[in-house]
Amino acid sequence: MDEVKEPKKPLMTFWIVAMVLLFLLNLVAVPIARSSQIKETDYGTFMKMTEEKKIDKVEIESNKILFTLKSEGEDPKKIQTVYETGLMDDAGLVQRLYDAGVNFSSEIIEQQSPLLSFLIYWILPIVIFTVMGNILRKKMLKNMTGDDSMTFGGGFGGLGMGKSNAKVYVKSSDGIKFSDVAGEEEAKENLQEIVTYLKNPTKYQEIGAKMPKGVLLVGPPGTGKTMLAKAVAGEADVPFFSMSGSEFVEMFVGMGAAKVRDLFKQAKEKAPCIVFIDEIDAIGGKRSSGGNYGGNDEREQTLNQLLTEMDGFEGNNGVIILAATNRPESLDAALTRPGRFDRRVPVELPDLKGREDILKVHAKKIRIADDIDFNKIARMAAGASGAELANIVNEAALRAVRDGRSFANESDMEESIEVVIAGYQKKNAILSDKEKLVVSYHEIGHALVAALQDGTAPVQKITIIPRTSGALGYTMQVDKGNHYLVSKEELMSEIATLCGGRAAEEVEFRSVSTGASNDIEKATKLARQMITQYGMSSEFGMVALETVNNQYLGGDSSLACSPDTQTKIDQQVVSLVEQQHQKAIRILTENKHKMDELAQYLYEKETITGDEFMDILNRKPQLEDKTAEAAAEKTEREE
Repeated sequence: MDEVKEPKKPLMTFWIVAMVLLFLLNLVAVPIARSSQIKETDYGTFMKMTEEKKIDKVEIESNKILFTLKSEGEDPKKIQTVYETGLMDDAGLVQRLYDAGVNFSSEIIEQQSPLLSFLIYWILPIVIFTVMGNILRKKMLKNMTGDDSMTFGGGFGGLGMGKSNAKVYVKSSDGIKFSDVAGEEEAKENLQEIVTYLKNPTKYQEIGAKMPKGVLLVGPPGTGKTMLAKAVAGEADVPFFSMSGSEFVEMFVGMGAAKVRDLFKQAKEKAPCIVFIDEIDAIGGKRSSGGNYGGNDEREQTLNQLLTEMDGFEGNNGVIILAATNRPESLDAALTRPGRFDRRVPVELPDLKGREDILKVHAKKIRIADDIDFNKIARMAAGASGAELANIVNEAALRAVRDGRSFANESDMEESIEVVIAGYQKKNAILSDKEKLVVSYHEIGHALVAALQDGTAPVQKITIIPRTSGALGYTMQVDKGNHYLVSKEELMSEIATLCGGRAAEEVEFRSVSTGASNDIEKATKLARQMITQYGMSSEFGMVALETVNNQYLGGDSSLACSPDTQTKIDQQVVSLVEQQHQKAIRILTENKHKMDELAQYLYEKETITGDEFMDILNRKPQLEDKTAEAAAEKTEREE
């Protein structure tokens, strides 16, 4: 591909301006500067000063005489005034100067080389101006675009408007490889073909195959989409252009389109290479059908230019476009069609094996104990993204430093997960005995209902230590493995578990508190999903009554039914939650002695493990004996 050269007009203009300035400097400025330091006088005054011996130095030139006076009582560092007078036909001048003790001399006339004079007075200043101009230009661009970025192309007045501002990582300066990205084996397998093409394009050209022009990486935030794109460039060892979608949007109409043109121009020059556009939904959103009056017309122009540039790519030119987004449903259909973004690579949340691998990769960066069970930590961190797992490992290292240890252990990892889930422990939060007892029964209610049902995750930990998230306690349940499908019975058991805290308060204290607010929210949401999304209602059957928006960003939903149907949905949600609430009350009532014993134990210990919980729960005969003995001792004391 022919190199696209920069326009020469700005350079020519600079040289012309520099030559004019030098001409004026040599013609006008230098003589004026010299004349301001010389004072003219007549020849008679010069002769009189010579006789009075006031002259210090005399320089006789071809057409004039320059002389200075003696500085009597003046500062020797003060610049002396130079006097000049015309040269007269005076034969006795030399003898008079000698008699007066004057230091005098005559100029030595040498024929100066014209070439040397041209180099000194013309070429040297031009070189100095050029160097200083380049230094100032680089500093201006650095202040406007940042330290680690390169600007390309033209713009308004050369001030960076219309330039791509793309970050360029030449030859993978970050050193990121596929080995640095764990937990996304399917995505890496899909992208490996891109790497193979960039390394050996002739293999595909011989058979007539064309590689995808664009690859769209979709997935939740923090799953490693940007890192995967850098890893592709690192594996292929090609230049990597990185730019965010929001950087294309400018205040002036047409500037975003200019940035797109400039970015793709540079990519063609440096082919083979990779162009990565992060958060492409900022410019690639769906265009309105009825015009864009009052909207962001600049965004649409930028999108149109992006579509044009991707269509203008020749086949197999060595430029691969990668883009990332967590809102694929919002992209314009013209952008995602074959011929533009041909391939969609999902980058989902890692599974159990993926979480374990990610934890091991990040754990290599810190000092850890040798006996850490990463499988257990991965199971506790169910649903965490790669970024969250990296944060968990870092939090563990920070906790080890706070405790004065030189390495992180398994307890640091577990505590870090709790920090991510519920926040830090509130050291200054002091609950009253009554509140502490209510929280103990509340959390034991959750754990006991979960343990006495089928299809629920085992209890890992129970605590009543307040957290910065606002939780006064929590019960952690951890699945033993991956769980992709959930049955109706399992969902109903989960709702019953969520109702267990409130049910325990009702059974023990015959009253309720505000501690179940979050449980109520989760139970209501889950019951509504069962009816409107999962088709688990006998009345509505397999009918989608709700649509999910932004599945990678929280999954906000909106109802797609009539007001009458919405009323029926609300009634069924209330009925379903209340049914499971009564189930939780029944379970706790039947096992009230267990609930009392476990709640008292938690009240004293504040934190118990799942093994401790199950050990107490399963020792039925011993517990009954102990309870009988305690009752007998209480009766004896009363007597």
